[in-house]
Amino acid sequence: MTRTSRTGPGFLVYGLLAAFFVGSAFPLYWSFVIGSVTRQRAGENPPPLTPGGHFFENAARVFDRIDFWSALANSVIVSGVSAFSVVLFSTLAGYSFAKLRFRGANAAMVFVILTMAVPTQLALIPLLKEFSNLGLTGTHAAVILPWLVTAFGVFFMRQYLVDAIPDELIDAARVDGCSMIRTFWTVAVPAARPAMAILGLFTFMQVWTDFMWPLLVLQGSDVQTLQTALDQLKIAPGQGLSDMALLQAGTILATVPLLLLFIATGRQLVAGIMQGAVKG
Repeated sequence: MTRTSRTGPGFLVYGLLAAFFVGSAFPLYWSFVIGSVTRQRAGENPPPLTPGGHFFENAARVFDRIDFWSALANSVIVSGVSAFSVVLFSTLAGYSFAKLRFRGANAAMVFVILTMAVPTQLALIPLLKEFSNLGLTGTHAAVILPWLVTAFGVFFMRQYLVDAIPDELIDAARVDGCSMIRTFWTVAVPAARPAMAILGLFTFMQVWTDFMWPLLVLQGSDVQTLQTALDQLKIAPGQGLSDMALLQAGTILATVPLLLLFIATGRQLVAGIMQGAVKG
């Protein structure tokens, strides 16, 4: 009688997964704890470790201090349009680099990769000056335009499409009389859906949480994203003191849409990843 070897994950794997989960969830839990206590309790030492009963009271103060719903709508518009644009243009460029043969393709791809090594902070001041000269500061376009396409998105889609689409499938589409655009929409896009979903979700989350660029380009205007609006909560009015309870309550409210997005798309996202892995 032969003994079957154990192939499933062991205690160490589950232990590491549990540790990663706790480490990832603790900041969110800590924000909720601070956001559910009074301002005086939030500043005490040692800090509270369990939630209090003032979260809804602090949330009501958030709505009184800032135009939360307008900032939420602005963040949805900016993040949604940016994610759609990045996915569309990155898929087009990634498909071109992966499956089309043209002079200078390798050099252009190397250049795209090298731009990822340039710190984003270096471009903030020149970009702000250019947008100011164009009269776009304080508008949705000022936040959306820098996110039309990203070097990481192009590189990510190129690496995925290299193996996801057989060259024979593209040749067959061309033999059937498909144009280049039709081949892209009927062959490349269906194969790229798992990667497009991941890129779109990550881009939406990155734009949603972006703070520095919206703070610079929207300063003093009526158009505010959630992150710049929450910055107004860090100081209690007339007191000059940090109101951490109010700020963390606003942070939790701004995080809820992202959590709902993950809950709504998590199953489809995992299914798409598995489908792409099986095809690859």
